[in-house]
Amino acid sequence: MIHSTAIISPQAEIGADVDIGPYCVIGDHVRLGDRCRLMSHVNIEGHTVIGSGNLFHPFSTIGGKTQDMKYQGEPTWLELGDNNEFREFTSVNRGTGAGEKTVIGSGNLFLTYSHIAHNCVVGNHCIFSNNGTLAGHVTVEDYVIISGLSAVHQFCRVGQHAMIGGCTKIVQDVPPYFIADGNPATVRAVNSVGLQRRGFTEEQISVIRRARRSLYDENLNTTQALTLLDEELGAHPEVQVLITFVRNSQRGIIR
Repeated sequence: MIHSTAIISPQAEIGADVDIGPYCVIGDHVRLGDRCRLMSHVNIEGHTVIGSGNLFHPFSTIGGKTQDMKYQGEPTWLELGDNNEFREFTSVNRGTGAGEKTVIGSGNLFLTYSHIAHNCVVGNHCIFSNNGTLAGHVTVEDYVIISGLSAVHQFCRVGQHAMIGGCTKIVQDVPPYFIADGNPATVRAVNSVGLQRRGFTEEQISVIRRARRSLYDENLNTTQALTLLDEELGAHPEVQVLITFVRNSQRGIIR
């Protein structure tokens, strides 16, 4: 179903069973997957490839030009997975260099005014609350919750199953499984409720709590803490995820 007021480029590719509401605009290079719904006043532009079953609420802007001032107009991309929901006034930008792209996985929920900047990578089943904001080149792994009015600095990473509290400023990497809160952010606790909802056992959560205590032992530097973690808890897969994340950090982790 395509409303008579929608403006769709003849070069756009539109999948089956798509519902495009009033005053939507779809640009030349857009590929819109099956069973997507654009409610009204949705703008999709650029080299944007969208999977199936996505829902776009009014005034969401998808595939817009990067806000990076270095951008010179070269072709850049945005790729979206399946079954994402973008609420009112959400904005998602394309990549910022020739051939570069922003990538969003599947099953994510982006609430009103959330923003995904150029070259970001967002995993699956994440929730961005109102005004949750990513600067450029940010990586957000699976099952992350970013609470309202929070911002993540460019090139930071947020590990899987982490939660960022409301009004939080993130300037370094947030390790998996933890709750980050404050301005500047600190690690406050293990995201135990979120882990329980994802099917983690009490034993696994207990191990993660022990790992957090070792990682943030004030008597150990990060290298020493990782060595201790590997020796004492390295047999647990969830601890290996944590160790690998911290070892690969370029900006360091929040304390």
